[in-house]
Amino acid sequence: MTAIIHESEIRFDARDGYELSGLIIAPDAPKAAVLVSSGTGFPKELYRRLARQGAAMGYACLLYDYRGIGASAPRQMKGFQADIVDWGRLDFAAALDRAQALAPEAPLYTLGHSVGGHLPGFADNGLKPAAHALVSCGTGYWGAHEPGYKPTALFFWLLYGPACLALTGHIPSGGGWGGTALPRGVFEQWRRWAFKPGYFGDELGALGPHCFDRITAPICDWTFTDDTLASRRAALDLLAIYTAAETQLLRLEPGEIGAPGVGHFGAFKQAAQGFWPMPFSWFDQVSHGAGSGPGRGSVSDAASTPVP
Repeated sequence: MTAIIHESEIRFDARDGYELSGLIIAPDAPKAAVLVSSGTGFPKELYRRLARQGAAMGYACLLYDYRGIGASAPRQMKGFQADIVDWGRLDFAAALDRAQALAPEAPLYTLGHSVGGHLPGFADNGLKPAAHALVSCGTGYWGAHEPGYKPTALFFWLLYGPACLALTGHIPSGGGWGGTALPRGVFEQWRRWAFKPGYFGDELGALGPHCFDRITAPICDWTFTDDTLASRRAALDLLAIYTAAETQLLRLEPGEIGAPGVGHFGAFKQAAQGFWPMPFSWFDQVSHGAGSGPGRGSVSDAASTPVP
């Protein structure tokens, strides 16, 4: 019997009262809840297909836009104050509570794309989820990108971005930036971390409260061999920041999921639909005590979900 899936747009408050835009995609009787957190500059709608797959498999999914992004952006971006830590402490944390309310008596999971996999450790409720699925997640350190992408990264950080800030006060959509408009604070913090080999991990002591060293829920990061940003090194460097968790990195060839190419965000496009069940199947394994994988820091070059 085909599950009946409901979609509804919502508005909800971040920790400080800032209003965020959300989208709930859920079946009638969810067996668990999943918070889906976007990559930098990607609107929540990119993840709609993935969430529909999750809902068909019994998961209630909440998608949302961080402050300054998509339908959570202010009318005037110039002068708007927000950074990536705000996304974690204020937006992700509130969205996680809202997602839990979709299935209060059931397990809670997170699924983060790119920067979305960085945020659980900044949240005051980051210990709640039973597992964290990451997709195309790595640090943004420019030196860990694949060699062919490094000139593009340096152009963005050193020339294009600063020019945009000087002219507009933010990073506008279009031109040399393919995502939604970005607040100044997001770009500046991201750029500072991008020139540190340890990325934000080098600053954790100065960034205030966090729980990166206390999250023990299993973490699995699915990355793709044609992704020039989330390289093997970048992904492993990110997972190393979650010092208390069992982590696993899965490196997939695009052909293993039936896609001609995936790159950094193609996992959520129609051509990559072979990937969509994988995180939710892994959540199923976690719920049965079989999803933590073979141990901390393990790496697999296979399309299958991790098993003991």
